[in-house]
Amino acid sequence: MDKGLIIICGNSLVELKKIQDKSISLIVTDPPYNLNKDYGNNKDKLEFDMYLDFSRKWLTEAKRVLKDDGTIYVFMGMRYISYIYNILEQELGMHFNSWITWFYTQGIGKTRGFSPRHDDILMFTKHPKKFTFNLDSIRVPQKYYRSVNNMRGANPGNVWEFSHMHYCNKNRKKHPTQKPEGLYERMILASSNEGDNVLDPFLGSGTLLRVCQQTNRNGIGIDINPEYIKMAKERFAEEFIGFDSIDERMQRIPNNLNDSKIRSEYIENHIKWFLKNHPNVIDNFLDEVKIKYGSKLTEEELIKFYSKRV
Repeated sequence: MDKGLIIICGNSLVELKKIQDKSISLIVTDPPYNLNKDYGNNKDKLEFDMYLDFSRKWLTEAKRVLKDDGTIYVFMGMRYISYIYNILEQELGMHFNSWITWFYTQGIGKTRGFSPRHDDILMFTKHPKKFTFNLDSIRVPQKYYRSVNNMRGANPGNVWEFSHMHYCNKNRKKHPTQKPEGLYERMILASSNEGDNVLDPFLGSGTLLRVCQQTNRNGIGIDINPEYIKMAKERFAEEFIGFDSIDERMQRIPNNLNDSKIRSEYIENHIKWFLKNHPNVIDNFLDEVKIKYGSKLTEEELIKFYSKRV
């Protein structure tokens, strides 16, 4: 396994206590939602007060291990998210930054009431102003090219659309709550730098460490289930062809690239800026370019971007 990745099999409440104070730059985690999910050797079914006590304990340790400029992202279901928010802000004194909504097109079906189509992610920082946020690393392409302001793209906002990890996805593992790598990519690129220590106390299928592996971060993952630890280790050894999910806007080509010199430079930058971790969709992007600009593409552009394609 990569030297920058550490994977620990154990109880998070125990293992977190072993991590040094202020040694972690970023925590991204998807803890149990207490919805009676079967995680193999355990189920997340606690009494209400017991679940909040459990959450309070691990969040307290999370704050302790975070650096003073550190950030935490917590996935959480609707029933408990307000309580988690309260623990982070009112009890632990952390600073609210964003409430992110992950929207997906398919989810749990209901016949009495409205079917859920989103999950929520809380973003808190340890300091109100001094924290890492690399906006340029997570911008999304705009509908129209701008030569002066925000040429690189726009802020992605706090509503993110990524497809679920459907069972037909080649990267789908035998884990009940596996999250898309594209979600973790955005949080990790935004709130950490290369070489930083990133932690997930509830590692599950290993998504955080897989993304750390490909973005040059040091990752630490903890999980109580040895089967998931094995699953994660196997995942790190798989060939990387691109993350298993992407914000569809990343493949959007601006509408007004009519100057061939500007267009050629932009296409090259687009691939570098937005598709660096997604080589598996570059051909799709170039197909979109050809559809939109077909007859306007110069011979030089065709040779530069299309000659090596089969």
